[in-house]
Amino acid sequence: MLARKGVSKTVGIIIAIVVIVVLALLYSRLNGMFVKPNPEYDNFAKCLTDRGAIMYGLTTCPNCQDQKKMFGDSFKYINYVECSNDPSVCTQKGVTDVPIWSINGTLQKSAGEKTIQELSSLTGCEVS
Repeated sequence: MLARKGVSKTVGIIIAIVVIVVLALLYSRLNGMFVKPNPEYDNFAKCLTDRGAIMYGLTTCPNCQDQKKMFGDSFKYINYVECSNDPSVCTQKGVTDVPIWSINGTLQKSAGEKTIQELSSLTGCEVS
């Protein structure tokens, strides 16, 4: 009888772990699907592209994902290089840490998320 209780307890723990993992995966998937659109950033993102701004990042980088989310749907207008897809491009440009922006061909001195205000200051683009 004691052996059955031990097996039942183990099965229960395994089921609980599986449920938690599945819920965590669903949450992370759904969270990415509901990025709020920021249409006011469309013109700003287009301006960044027109001014030669390029963001270098990685899919596995949380700060890169946060930087993308800041733009919402407007990120589609940003010149973006995924370093896992183009490692030679990133190496050639001197990218050692992400996210990092290149403005007019010049890699910024410090990596990390940039605010809209910082990007505006660096490029002269204004948020409408």
